[in-house]
Amino acid sequence: MEVHVYLNFPGNAEEAFNFYKSIFGGEFTALQRMDTAPGTENLPKDLQQKIMHVALPIGKNLILMATDSLEEMGHKSQPGNNFTLSISPGSEDEMYKIFNALSEGGKIGAPVEKMFWGAWWGMLFDKFGIQWMINYDPNQPK
Repeated sequence: MEVHVYLNFPGNAEEAFNFYKSIFGGEFTALQRMDTAPGTENLPKDLQQKIMHVALPIGKNLILMATDSLEEMGHKSQPGNNFTLSISPGSEDEMYKIFNALSEGGKIGAPVEKMFWGAWWGMLFDKFGIQWMINYDPNQPK
């Protein structure tokens, strides 16, 4: 299983990740803009170019990831919700086990569902207020 840090920005994720890239080096392993996601076609053109998902490996076992949490899409990035721990379990059973256990006594933000990028994904706040994402991709090499 892998755990990565997922950062939420109020619209400046690209600027932040270019800054991090200048420090840590390497190349983005993912860079997707909002216009690639279903339901974003009604966003203004400038917001369609904001970051939906970006990933930058910064060490042997850590990938720094992020999104632009846009108020126009019902999000508000602020201290306390500006980061998420992202888990990539190795099996569907492990995914459900972890998601259900972490959500006990907490709040489910998005139930686990099959997503347009091919993985199963869900988000929750545990009973301590920590935000978690689960992303299980059955096609990802083990």
